Amino acid sequence: MATLLYQGHGSLRLTTDSGKVIYIDLFAGEGYDEPADLILVTHQHHDHNCTDLPEKNPSCVIWHNFAALKDGAYQTLKLDFATVEAVQAYNHHHKKSECVGHIVTVDGVSVYFAGDTGETEQMSHLAERNLDYAVLPMDFTYTMDVPETIRCANLIAAKHTIPVHMSPGKLFDMDRAKKLAVPGALIVKPGESIRL
Repeated sequence: MATLLYQGHGSLRLTTDSGKVIYIDLFAGEGYDEPADLILVTHQHHDHNCTDLPEKNPSCVIWHNFAALKDGAYQTLKLDFATVEAVQAYNHHHKKSECVGHIVTVDGVSVYFAGDTGETEQMSHLAERNLDYAVLPMDFTYTMDVPETIRCANLIAAKHTIPVHMSPGKLFDMDRAKKLAVPGALIVKPGESIRL
């Protein structure tokens, strides 16, 4: 069973049952003490691409947005411990050609890391995937406001939706997190881990 650690802002660490460590959008908080086996970067803004934070195992793969989206085609990365599918991510601050989200499948569990995005064309089709978790931003300034995040969560219809990237300059905003009024909403505070 995999474990998800929320580090704060848009940064998370996913550890597989076999001990493989995946970092997503490295920047904030603590928890970079485990050597990386896979690093995922949704886009190149400074608060998502601090790939120098953890040590890296010799076979570590760093998958940037520009590798995940090539010539307009969203790529899939297959490793022996995880499959990562790049999907659309874009909004008023983020160009479609420069950003991706990731659907990560490990230990039989699927987790959608949306990155910095608004509603995308693909979201209405994600419900067909029966995703276990969706990790969605909701800070309005750079991503979505609360009503749009709620709309997207309902479109995606994951079993659980975790709010992140809630307030520029802060690791976390509990008042804002509590506004994610959707079925299966799950609040995870910085430094907390959940078993998936």
